[in-house]
Amino acid sequence: MKVLIIDDEEDIRSVAVLSLGVLGGVDVVEANTGRDGITMAAKEKPDVILLDMMMPEMDGPATLKALRAEPATSSIPVIFLTARAVRGDADRVKQLGAKGLLTKPFEPTELASQVRQILETN
Repeated sequence: MKVLIIDDEEDIRSVAVLSLGVLGGVDVVEANTGRDGITMAAKEKPDVILLDMMMPEMDGPATLKALRAEPATSSIPVIFLTARAVRGDADRVKQLGAKGLLTKPFEPTELASQVRQILETN
C-alpha cells in the first residue's frame, strides 16, 4: 500500500509518516507543493493521498481538481488536512470529491484510522 502526503509543512509530513507507521506495510511518499504532488501521484500511483488545503501557489482544492482531471489519478481517494477548519468544511471537501477532512494538529490515531478505512474499502 502506498500513501502520498502533499503538504508544504515538513513537520506535518513527518507526523503523518509516523502516524501511518502503525498501519504496517505502508510505503509513504511526500511532496511539498501541489504541482509536485500531481507529478508524484501520476508517477507513484498511491492508494490514498493526504492533501493540505492551504499551500502557496496551488492550494488543495486546485490540486484535487487537477488530480481529478487526469485519468491516471482521477479515482485516488483523498483526505484533506487543514489548519483552519470552519463549519461546513467537511461537506465542502466531500463536494470536491474528497473522502475526509482532518484538522491540524490531528490525532495520529485518527489519521491512521481514516487511511485504514479507505484502504480496506478500496
